[in-house]
Amino acid sequence: MQTIDPLISPTEFVGLDGVTHLCTGGEAPWLREFEAVYADFSRLKSGGLAGRSEVYHRGERCRDAVGQLWGVPAERVGFLPCAAEGMNWLARGLDWQAGDNVVTDNLEFPSVAYAWRQLEDLGVEVRMVSHRDWCVHEKDLLEAMDARTRVVAVSQVSFYTGQNLDISSLAQGLRARSESCLLAVDSTHAAGVVRVPAAMTDLCISSSYKWLLATHGTAPCYVSERAAEMVTDSCFGWHNLATWPAQGAERQPKVAVQPMPARLEPGNPAMIVVLFLERALQRLLALGVDVIQDHAWDLSEQLEAGLRTRGRTVISPSTREARSGNTCFLHDDAEGLTEKLAGHDVLVWGQYGRVRVSGHLYNSSADVDRFLEVLDRIR
Repeated sequence: MQTIDPLISPTEFVGLDGVTHLCTGGEAPWLREFEAVYADFSRLKSGGLAGRSEVYHRGERCRDAVGQLWGVPAERVGFLPCAAEGMNWLARGLDWQAGDNVVTDNLEFPSVAYAWRQLEDLGVEVRMVSHRDWCVHEKDLLEAMDARTRVVAVSQVSFYTGQNLDISSLAQGLRARSESCLLAVDSTHAAGVVRVPAAMTDLCISSSYKWLLATHGTAPCYVSERAAEMVTDSCFGWHNLATWPAQGAERQPKVAVQPMPARLEPGNPAMIVVLFLERALQRLLALGVDVIQDHAWDLSEQLEAGLRTRGRTVISPSTREARSGNTCFLHDDAEGLTEKLAGHDVLVWGQYGRVRVSGHLYNSSADVDRFLEVLDRIR
């Protein structure tokens, strides 16, 4: 079996000495270099107007980096406060009619599955496609569509199984069936570890505190021109309206909405988090997403092999392209097993009857071996 070395040394992160950290799918470790980012932000925060201008300049660098990572124009990327807000932006802003429907699946993360709950009072149906043996099939999602489907909403990578959906195939099938249906993708478990084909989507959003290696408070969001034309804005503030400096101090009855990307940002984004994200994206882009993706796939293959040898029921796909950084197996007491592993300084994430083992760029074959060794010991 090949030896997999870390792409970034775990010594570059806080708190990983003697710890086997395999839970990026829940919470990423903290880069030590963020201390310098925070110190720099502190200086700029105290620097008046010039300091704020520099913070915003670095925010635009972050926007450019997201566009580079996802292969989309930077001016189509806004910063929302959390990933849930992306789906809710669509739910609030589309011109829904009784008889319309949304297609999602029954293994979805709650913020994707339930963003549409208030629409049911308007006569909008939410269709939840069932998984088949823990796998969600693109074909099943497409077959659930009809002429009244307004949105297909999915996660690129499942939080529960680690399945990496073929977003390009799904997008092509969707376009062949409908000219007006939007494809909305939560890429929280994909962005930063596998390639995200955001340009194939109408909305693509990701949290920042997992595979993107930053923290809570900012979720980059791509919006296609098509989606922007179909969605009515529902949240307004000084930042996304043409009031400053055009109107001066006096308000007028009507005011235009700013174009993208300010359109998605009614007020100031969480700029300290944006600066953390910008630094993390520098590291990710320097390595290259394909290198990181292959690294994660290699780790997943080693994890799956070790788990299956031990008789564990792995629910993550075995096809390489359908893998992600998450390798998941069923366990009746997932929380209890997670706690026992943590007692041996092996960190995974266990909930809802499954344990999720996440391998990212600071992990290695040695981490896989130690996880399996401790799993054997506490069995």
